[in-house]
Amino acid sequence: MLSNSSKYALKAVIYLTLHTDDTRKMTVKEISSHIQVPQAYVAKLLQDLSKRDLISSTRGPKGGFYVNETNKSLPISSIVYAVEGRKQFSSCLLGLEDCDEEKPCPVHHRIVSSRSRFLEVLEKTSIAQLAGDLKAKKAFLQ
Repeated sequence: MLSNSSKYALKAVIYLTLHTDDTRKMTVKEISSHIQVPQAYVAKLLQDLSKRDLISSTRGPKGGFYVNETNKSLPISSIVYAVEGRKQFSSCLLGLEDCDEEKPCPVHHRIVSSRSRFLEVLEKTSIAQLAGDLKAKKAFLQ
Protein backbone atom coordinates (compact mmCIF):
# COMPACT_ATOMS: atom_id res chain seq x y z
CA MET A 1 0.00 0.00 0.00
CA LEU A 2 2.95 2.34 0.52
CA SER A 3 5.73 3.12 -1.92
CA ASN A 4 9.30 2.22 -1.03
CA SER A 5 9.99 5.92 -0.55
CA SER A 6 7.28 6.19 2.10
CA LYS A 7 8.48 3.03 3.82
CA TYR A 8 12.07 4.30 3.90
CA ALA A 9 11.00 7.75 5.09
CA LEU A 10 8.96 6.24 7.92
CA LYS A 11 11.83 3.96 8.94
CA ALA A 12 14.23 6.90 8.98
CA VAL A 13 11.91 9.17 10.95
CA ILE A 14 11.06 6.46 13.48
CA TYR A 15 14.75 5.70 13.92
CA LEU A 16 15.50 9.41 14.37
CA THR A 17 12.69 9.72 16.90
CA LEU A 18 14.26 6.98 19.01
CA HIS A 19 17.85 8.15 18.81
CA THR A 20 17.91 11.95 18.45
CA ASP A 21 16.80 15.18 20.07
CA ASP A 22 17.81 18.85 20.05
CA THR A 23 21.26 17.96 21.40
CA ARG A 24 21.90 14.65 19.59
CA LYS A 25 21.78 14.62 15.80
CA MET A 26 22.52 11.87 13.30
CA THR A 27 24.17 11.97 9.91
CA VAL A 28 22.67 10.46 6.79
CA LYS A 29 25.44 7.86 6.85
CA GLU A 30 24.53 6.74 10.38
CA ILE A 31 20.82 6.60 9.62
CA SER A 32 21.17 4.73 6.32
CA SER A 33 23.48 2.18 7.89
CA HIS A 34 21.07 1.47 10.74
CA ILE A 35 17.91 1.23 8.64
CA GLN A 36 19.70 -0.50 5.74
CA VAL A 37 18.59 1.90 3.02
CA PRO A 38 20.99 3.42 0.46
CA GLN A 39 22.60 6.63 1.69
CA ALA A 40 21.65 8.75 -1.35
CA TYR A 41 18.02 7.69 -1.02
CA VAL A 42 17.92 8.55 2.69
CA ALA A 43 19.61 11.91 2.04
CA LYS A 44 16.99 12.94 -0.51
CA LEU A 45 14.07 11.84 1.66
CA LEU A 46 15.38 13.57 4.79
CA GLN A 47 16.16 16.79 2.93
CA ASP A 48 12.60 16.86 1.58
CA LEU A 49 11.12 16.18 5.02
CA SER A 50 13.33 18.85 6.57
CA LYS A 51 12.23 21.43 3.98
CA ARG A 52 8.63 20.67 4.97
CA ASP A 53 9.51 21.09 8.69
CA LEU A 54 8.55 17.49 9.49
CA ILE A 55 12.04 16.83 10.85
CA SER A 56 14.85 19.22 11.78
CA SER A 57 18.41 19.57 10.60
CA THR A 58 21.49 21.58 11.41
CA ARG A 59 24.62 22.13 9.36
CA GLY A 60 28.21 21.97 10.43
CA PRO A 61 30.57 19.55 12.15
CA LYS A 62 28.05 18.68 14.87
CA GLY A 63 25.11 18.90 12.50
CA GLY A 64 22.72 16.30 11.26
CA PHE A 65 19.06 15.38 11.38
CA TYR A 66 16.78 15.03 14.38
CA VAL A 67 13.12 14.97 15.37
CA ASN A 68 12.06 17.65 17.83
CA GLU A 69 9.44 17.11 20.53
CA THR A 70 6.68 18.83 18.57
CA ASN A 71 7.21 16.70 15.47
CA LYS A 72 7.19 13.47 17.46
CA SER A 73 3.46 13.97 17.96
CA LEU A 74 2.74 14.33 14.23
CA PRO A 75 0.63 11.61 12.63
CA ILE A 76 2.51 9.28 10.32
CA SER A 77 0.19 10.47 7.55
CA SER A 78 2.19 13.72 7.49
CA ILE A 79 5.30 11.79 6.45
CA VAL A 80 3.48 9.60 3.92
CA TYR A 81 1.60 12.52 2.34
CA ALA A 82 4.83 14.54 2.12
CA VAL A 83 6.47 11.71 0.19
CA GLU A 84 3.57 10.46 -1.94
CA GLY A 85 0.98 13.22 -1.93
CA ARG A 86 -2.66 12.76 -1.03
CA LYS A 87 -3.89 11.90 -4.52
CA GLN A 88 -2.19 8.52 -4.33
CA PHE A 89 -4.73 7.50 -1.69
CA SER A 90 -7.83 8.74 -3.43
CA SER A 91 -7.08 7.79 -7.02
CA CYS A 92 -8.59 4.79 -8.74
CA LEU A 93 -6.79 1.51 -8.14
CA LEU A 94 -7.08 0.73 -11.86
CA GLY A 95 -5.97 4.22 -12.88
CA LEU A 96 -9.31 5.35 -14.31
CA GLU A 97 -9.81 9.12 -14.41
CA ASP A 98 -13.55 9.09 -13.66
CA CYS A 99 -13.86 6.46 -10.94
CA ASP A 100 -16.14 7.45 -8.06
CA GLU A 101 -19.28 6.36 -6.18
CA GLU A 102 -21.49 7.21 -9.15
CA LYS A 103 -19.23 5.72 -11.82
CA PRO A 104 -17.13 3.05 -10.07
CA CYS A 105 -14.48 0.82 -11.55
CA PRO A 106 -14.86 -2.95 -10.97
CA VAL A 107 -12.88 -2.85 -7.67
CA HIS A 108 -14.03 0.53 -6.32
CA HIS A 109 -16.65 -0.72 -3.85
CA ARG A 110 -14.43 -3.58 -2.74
CA ILE A 111 -11.58 -1.35 -1.58
CA VAL A 112 -13.30 1.82 -0.40
CA SER A 113 -13.75 0.66 3.22
CA SER A 114 -10.26 -0.87 3.42
CA ARG A 115 -8.71 2.33 2.07
CA SER A 116 -10.67 4.39 4.60
CA ARG A 117 -9.50 2.20 7.49
CA PHE A 118 -5.90 2.37 6.26
CA LEU A 119 -6.02 6.18 6.04
CA GLU A 120 -7.56 6.33 9.50
CA VAL A 121 -4.59 4.38 10.90
CA LEU A 122 -2.17 6.78 9.20
CA GLU A 123 -4.05 9.79 10.61
CA LYS A 124 -4.46 8.47 14.16
CA THR A 125 -1.01 6.96 14.71
CA SER A 126 1.76 9.30 15.77
CA ILE A 127 5.45 8.98 15.06
CA ALA A 128 6.02 8.77 18.83
CA GLN A 129 3.60 5.84 19.13
CA LEU A 130 5.54 3.80 16.59
CA ALA A 131 8.84 4.71 18.23
CA GLY A 132 7.34 3.75 21.60
CA ASP A 133 6.38 0.33 20.25
CA LEU A 134 9.98 -0.20 19.17
CA LYS A 135 11.33 0.97 22.50
CA ALA A 136 8.95 -1.41 24.32
CA LYS A 137 10.04 -4.23 21.98
CA LYS A 138 6.48 -4.61 20.68
CA ALA A 139 7.72 -4.00 17.13
CA PHE A 140 10.95 -4.12 15.13
CA LEU A 141 12.53 -2.17 12.25
CA GLN A 142 14.72 -5.03 11.03
